[in-house]
Amino acid sequence: MGDSHKPNLTFDCGTDRVLKAEDPFHVAHQELMDEFFRGQRRSLSLSYQTYENNKDNENNKDKEDLGTEKEKQYKFRRYQYSNPMERAFGIVKDDVVSFFKGHKKYFEEVKNETSEKTETKADTACREIYDFDPSKSDVAQNLWPTYCDVLVVGGGAVGSSIAYHLKETARDGLNVVVVEQDPNYTRASTVLSVGGIRQQFSIPENIQLSMYGMEFLRKSPALLEVEGLQAPDIQFNPNGYLTLASEEGYEQLRANYELQVELGAKVSFLSRKELSQMFPWLNASDVVAGVLGRENEGWFDPWSLLIGLQRKSVALGAHYVKGRVSGIVQETVDDMILEGTAHSNVKRLLSAEVTLGNGETHLINFAILVVAAGAWTGEVGRMTGIGEGRGILNTPIPIEPRKRYVYCVHAPDGPGLNSPLVVDPNGTYFRREGLGGLYLCGQSPPHDKEPSVDNLDVDYSFFEDNVWPSIARRAPGFENLKLRSSWAGFYDYNTFDQNGIIGLHPLFSNMFIASGFSGHGIQQAPGVGRAIMECIIHGRYETIDLERFGFDRILARDPLYESNIV
Repeated sequence: MGDSHKPNLTFDCGTDRVLKAEDPFHVAHQELMDEFFRGQRRSLSLSYQTYENNKDNENNKDKEDLGTEKEKQYKFRRYQYSNPMERAFGIVKDDVVSFFKGHKKYFEEVKNETSEKTETKADTACREIYDFDPSKSDVAQNLWPTYCDVLVVGGGAVGSSIAYHLKETARDGLNVVVVEQDPNYTRASTVLSVGGIRQQFSIPENIQLSMYGMEFLRKSPALLEVEGLQAPDIQFNPNGYLTLASEEGYEQLRANYELQVELGAKVSFLSRKELSQMFPWLNASDVVAGVLGRENEGWFDPWSLLIGLQRKSVALGAHYVKGRVSGIVQETVDDMILEGTAHSNVKRLLSAEVTLGNGETHLINFAILVVAAGAWTGEVGRMTGIGEGRGILNTPIPIEPRKRYVYCVHAPDGPGLNSPLVVDPNGTYFRREGLGGLYLCGQSPPHDKEPSVDNLDVDYSFFEDNVWPSIARRAPGFENLKLRSSWAGFYDYNTFDQNGIIGLHPLFSNMFIASGFSGHGIQQAPGVGRAIMECIIHGRYETIDLERFGFDRILARDPLYESNIV
């Protein structure tokens, strides 16, 4: 075949994909097929000529000198078919087999090279999700999104889950943009958490959110699969949570357990004796009972979940922008006013000013704004006047950063492989990290001793004075340990009642809030993403009713306290 007869597209039956002309696999495939068919024309010509003398050959076959071994093999192929068409197609069949056997290694090398290039391009695309640069020549890839249907402020687990659920449901029906000021997530709550997931809560909505979160994690390799990339591995460890209670907390623990069982959680209520039998390394002398998660509890890798959500969102068409929301434009709806106040006209948000790393500012117009900025949600709220106005605007979004420490220790005599994530009655926790005698541990400080949030420095005296004595008292094997590493991260702490704020702000017709989870946002991110999607697309909660988590409770001074805060 000459080049003029080459098609622009070719269908590769081995991979079920359409190959473009510039695809290296297509080029190699076309060249080899050209070479092959040129050879077949010669073979068919020879086979036809042998038929002409077939009769003479048959008469003289006993006298014919078959020559060398190679000539014998060739002449055998000439005479094994009596029908000329059978002979022709038989030769083609044999040549096809030998041809592709001879070039199998070459084809595999070209295919592997193509696959590696595809994966490299996909990885590069993911790494460059935030690299908007208006000076680049590739305008198509770096076109600034001047308008979107939904603008999500915050690209952590919650924000990326919202983007994923919106795009997974609406596909091209919604244009979604995510703005994140810290694409390396050096200060984000998501990647600095210990990755725990549990159903042991005291509020039904929290239990249901985490139950959906576990279902999502279980299906995440399929749900978050992106062509050309390896499926995310969240590295789930199903060792469960063990929540301990002293005599003072026994009744609350029992009530929580009964609620959890009623909602379908797989948990067991254990007495002191049962705890000692099941966990010989545990000092239960001052513990009266505990609740152990039997299924759907444990810990996982938060980073893998975040990257999986982000990559899938982008694959579905979401656009991520590296930048900081520095201003929000709004308008007042003059003909709408909330009943009971003369200063609270309903408002509509129109656009956000985004400041890039080089100092440039750009506007993004939107129809709906979702604030999922974690610990900095309160700051975004103030840009709209929340907390700095009159009437309803006088009430701020009560979310602020709170610094928490995580310590990694090596304890050769520690609890071992059968250790769940243990939560002490005083709030101290520890869990196994891998298989080499490493453990993560930490504790929330008293309210009057909250550390400064000006930096992410670790207070090692807090470990010496508070964390180590607590875990060593609960598991004596921790008396012999060595501190290996540590880090600090921020909770998006809801100072009002330590629970998430989810849903529309009552004064803004197009502003949703999804933040303030105070330490359990990573495990509830899938459920919150689905809930916000339902509100935007369906106008209501369809699976889990989260109305009680709305901003109205802040205005009504009606806190919804969670007793199991870790």
